[in-house]
Amino acid sequence: MATTELSTPAPSMASGTISRPTISSWTKFRQRYLAQYLSIAPFYILFLIFGLFPIAFAGYLAFQNWDGIAPMEYVGLNQFQYLVTDALFYESIVNTLIIWVISTIPMLALALVLAFMLNQSLRGKSIYRIAFFIPNVTSIVAIAIVFGSIFGNQFGLLNAFLQWAGADQVGWLTSDWGIKVAIASMVIWRWTGYNAIIYLAGLQAIPDDLYDAAKVDGAGTWNLFRDITIPLLRPVILFTVITSTIGGLQIFTESQILLNDSSGGPGNAGLTMVLYLYDQAFVQNQFGYGAAIGWGIFVVVIVFSLLNWRILNRAAD
Repeated sequence: MATTELSTPAPSMASGTISRPTISSWTKFRQRYLAQYLSIAPFYILFLIFGLFPIAFAGYLAFQNWDGIAPMEYVGLNQFQYLVTDALFYESIVNTLIIWVISTIPMLALALVLAFMLNQSLRGKSIYRIAFFIPNVTSIVAIAIVFGSIFGNQFGLLNAFLQWAGADQVGWLTSDWGIKVAIASMVIWRWTGYNAIIYLAGLQAIPDDLYDAAKVDGAGTWNLFRDITIPLLRPVILFTVITSTIGGLQIFTESQILLNDSSGGPGNAGLTMVLYLYDQAFVQNQFGYGAAIGWGIFVVVIVFSLLNWRILNRAAD
């Protein structure tokens, strides 16, 4: 008697492929990229907490009236309407711009000359580079204390020198221009070496063949500096001007520590924009108006940075 065997049908090979279990997208992501994302996550978490959140909260706070304790009161655009009519805010802008001009221009010019000298054949160049950069990493509070002893009205070193030379003493920390010069001197002393190192890095990217060919043609040191160094350093100079503008318009610690007065000293001569923000927010407890001042400073910095960028590009053309 014949029997019929029952067998399991073989998998079809007509398509030439065998179906395999699929891997979820999350599993693929975890296997390939999770370790990399976790390694860079601390930076973004810190930026979110200490960078992005304060910016967003300041935008919200600018529309509120808040003293830091009582409930917030929504006031709409009132803070900004008062800001555009605040004479003291405009005075702080003028003070900041004056300090920026009398500090940034000499600072960048001196930094360029120092970098050009350091790029020459000079013994102990590394020691000079370290010495020029040290002021930038020195505590600004310590710097302000030292400069306070230099520019002191009664027992300052600078007035002692003037008296020794037979000149009249100057009220550096009580006169309008004296305060601005003292603050600008601190900025110059602190940031000249930093910008000199940046210029030096740009100088080292310039081929030596250009200098050698110019020397063969009889070019002197001034011609090398004017006709080769400055034109080829234009992108670096533009970078330092923009960064110096952003930093110079946010001067705070120099003025606050040197004068020990949140109102900017006698006649508000040292009242900068950021110092005015500090005074309104953390001394007068007007946090909403302080946030509005912060956004006003942001606009001023953007405007002057773009203006500097346009002027330098037009001058280069």
